[in-house]
Amino acid sequence: MAHTYNYASVSKALEELKALGFTIDFNINDTQITANPANFEIVHIYRYEGDSDPDDEATVYGIKSISDNQKGVFVSGFAANSENDAAKILSDISIKARKEP
Repeated sequence: MAHTYNYASVSKALEELKALGFTIDFNINDTQITANPANFEIVHIYRYEGDSDPDDEATVYGIKSISDNQKGVFVSGFAANSENDAAKILSDISIKARKEP
């Protein structure tokens, strides 16, 4: 199963993932993911829920390239304006060790 962690904030999750080698920002460098989502897998997932404001909610993904082991992060908000092409295809990316039905 993918690792799911609980951090005090999104920035703490990003710090920890960076320490684990997830250094590429796939929010900025999303071309590889959108061009070939099958080449990536989600290995860490962190969901942060704000206390009262839905705009404070986010999911942090630790994503790894299957072919060359590049590792990076993708942060997706729950607000309607947070959806870009990469965020829309995250559901197509395999979650490492997820058991298929």
